[in-house]
Amino acid sequence: MAMRTVRPIAVPPVTVERTRGAGVQPSGTPRHQGTGRIGTYLLLVALSALFSIPFVWLVLTSLKPESEVFSPGWIPHPVATGNYIDVFRYAPVLTWLRNSLIVSVLAVASVLLSSALVAYAFARLRFPGRAQLFALVIGTYLLPGAATMVPTFLIWNKLHAVNTFFPLWAGNLFGSAFYIFLLRQFLLNIPQDLVEAARIDGASYFTIFWRIMLPLIKPALITVAIFEFVAKWNDFLTPLIYLNRQDLYTMSLGLASLKVENGQTQWSLWMAASVILTLPMVLLFFLAQRFFIEGIATTGSKG
Repeated sequence: MAMRTVRPIAVPPVTVERTRGAGVQPSGTPRHQGTGRIGTYLLLVALSALFSIPFVWLVLTSLKPESEVFSPGWIPHPVATGNYIDVFRYAPVLTWLRNSLIVSVLAVASVLLSSALVAYAFARLRFPGRAQLFALVIGTYLLPGAATMVPTFLIWNKLHAVNTFFPLWAGNLFGSAFYIFLLRQFLLNIPQDLVEAARIDGASYFTIFWRIMLPLIKPALITVAIFEFVAKWNDFLTPLIYLNRQDLYTMSLGLASLKVENGQTQWSLWMAASVILTLPMVLLFFLAQRFFIEGIATTGSKG
């Protein structure tokens, strides 16, 4: 039997063409992204240094002798660290700091509870006229404080609360329109399924608010706490209106009344007291920076 010869099949050679410009990286490569990120960081560092100039000047001036406070040079020579000792000796700074802390803590605690409760009602409860009532609450934020300053003083005076701390923080028990809006927007991002599951388990509305909602909106609560603490710590006008006794002064009001040596202001001591007033706010921001940024970034993502 004759064997059949198998002829090999010729396969044409396959040529792989090089992609034109294969050695050139597109604009979205990590190299270009890294360069852009470095440029962004440099810009942020430059802006941070620019905005830090007033605080740096304040700290350096607080270390100057009285005769060189307004001298052109920035670097103190000699360094007068005794200004910080003298300011505690000439004025009741510790008392003023304690009063500011008491007022700020009470204001933060009251506004957190009241504003969170109102925001929870607007975000999760359904009742007639809810949208109109929420618009009315937001409208109060547009009302200038000067328009209610005199009526508010007359109310507190009628309640014999002048020369006490109550007018400085008790108004927060009625909530704040801005904080109510802030917390409501955050509460709208929480899934409704959590609320419905808790209702099926028999939880009341207040239980849902206290055990479910508050832990989930912690970043927003910390943001509100920072805002309110800074506002009350730096508040000057309200203590000026309601406090007449020096032992009740807050730090901002006491700083304005700091007069030593024949009624003349010693600017070196005044600068040292200003650093003491500012430093707690700087520390507070750095300690709560992560929660503050998270609360601001998340708030308002849902209408």
